[in-house]
Amino acid sequence: MKRFVMAAVGGTLVGAVLTTQVAGPLIAQESLKSTSVYEQLDLFGDIFERIRAQYVEEVDSEKLVEAAINGMLTSLDPHSSYLPPEDAADMREQTRGEFGGLGIEVTQEDGWVKVVTPMDGTPAFEAGIESGDFITHVDGESLLGLTLNEAVEMMKGPVGSEIIITVVREGTDEPFDVSIIRDTIKLTAVRTRAEGRTVVMRVSTFNDQTYPNLEEGLKKTVEELGGMENVDGFVLDLRNNPGGLLTQAIMVSDAFLEKGEIVSTRGRNVQDSERYNAEAGDLGEGKPVVVLINGGSASASEIVAGALQDHRRAIVVGTKSFGKGSVQTVMPLRSNGAMRLTTARYYTPSGRSIQALGVSPDIVVQQPPRKPAATEEEPATNSRFGRTEADLRGSLSNDSLTEDERNKIIEEQAAAEQAAKLREDDYQLAYAVDILKGLAAIEPK
Repeated sequence: MKRFVMAAVGGTLVGAVLTTQVAGPLIAQESLKSTSVYEQLDLFGDIFERIRAQYVEEVDSEKLVEAAINGMLTSLDPHSSYLPPEDAADMREQTRGEFGGLGIEVTQEDGWVKVVTPMDGTPAFEAGIESGDFITHVDGESLLGLTLNEAVEMMKGPVGSEIIITVVREGTDEPFDVSIIRDTIKLTAVRTRAEGRTVVMRVSTFNDQTYPNLEEGLKKTVEELGGMENVDGFVLDLRNNPGGLLTQAIMVSDAFLEKGEIVSTRGRNVQDSERYNAEAGDLGEGKPVVVLINGGSASASEIVAGALQDHRRAIVVGTKSFGKGSVQTVMPLRSNGAMRLTTARYYTPSGRSIQALGVSPDIVVQQPPRKPAATEEEPATNSRFGRTEADLRGSLSNDSLTEDERNKIIEEQAAAEQAAKLREDDYQLAYAVDILKGLAAIEPK
């Protein structure tokens, strides 16, 4: 006991000595830092007043301050920014799933505006804008040197009005113009359908409606197939999904997990770190899942893909995702504006960050360019090689099948032909469906 007390006292004494020796310089350093910051603020005030008094044209003081604030935030990373009242209102509309515009998610790279993804069914999607495209001009005016908010502002306009954007695309020699008619963007967060015995859930964004849409659509489609015993598995299509609300990404991941960590976020301070865990209950009832991703899958999409991949709950198919592994917090400000600030990085259950790296698929499958439809002069297949034993004159009949068995085989052949057609329309999706069909074929009955 005496040794313990002495050790404690000794520790206190050493601490006191160290504090006496170090505190002075530390306080002096902090004082110098504070002085330097105040000097910089004085410099800012001086420059602000000189601009107001001496700039060649009269300036709007409010816009000048907003530009300074936005410059400070955008210097941190591509995702931090100041949102004036109008932009903050637009952002709130987007999380509810309805807003006006072109329907593209953009970021900034090397001073140019880069398309993260065109959203399903929007004017930009219909006009053929692709993930990875660079937008260099809007109506002939260059975007180089503008902030991302300024560039986005140039692309806004009344519903029904035309905008011409100049696009640079990898693999294309020259920039080209694309005409788009602005429209009200109404996003259906999740569209669900059956492909044979596979339930396909196309998730286009993560807004307030994503999980409710997914749960309702999944249950309805399973019911249409006659119950879970008639389902081979699920395809979660996250291609060209730019992300959205972290809470929705967690809920979608949890929909297919019984337990375990979904994602963790780690901020600057240890106390700001958070872990989100799954709760019991798997909407898929253990049936296999394939997640489809590509270069347009970002942020919340990558959280879902990474969580299901790490837990070996899903096979991830497609191409490498975008690689946005940071979390932005939107903080309301005075005058109804807001500040979007990067406050944390997120990590998948295995502890990996996908920042700037993306999620790598378990099976890399490129989406080939669509082939033109065959013409009458160039038939798609040669009929000579389409003949079978049954087409030969005098061939023997099959006496081992009942009429019901024969009809079932014909139905299966028709389903296989339908699957082949899907490969022409969407090769990556057809690949995912084939995986689930193969897993169902070898599953113990």
